Amino acid sequence: MRIDIKSYLEDNGLTIYVIAKKSGYGYTTLHKSFNKKQSSATSINLRDIEAIAKAQDTAMWKVLRELELHYLK
Repeated sequence: MRIDIKSYLEDNGLTIYVIAKKSGYGYTTLHKSFNKKQSSATSINLRDIEAIAKAQDTAMWKVLRELELHYLK
């Protein structure tokens, strides 16, 4: 299962910089994570979902649900 995280960020008006600033996670850490090639062994991780949720001031489960419903490849 692969998640089209770049489309999600674009559709929600988010950038890696904004997520890093609002979540408290480092830009480089998030940039590497969001730009890595996903495989069955390396999907998006909980830290990334938490960072997105913090940037949007919402719950992690809501972000995860949105990703599962609309952004699976």
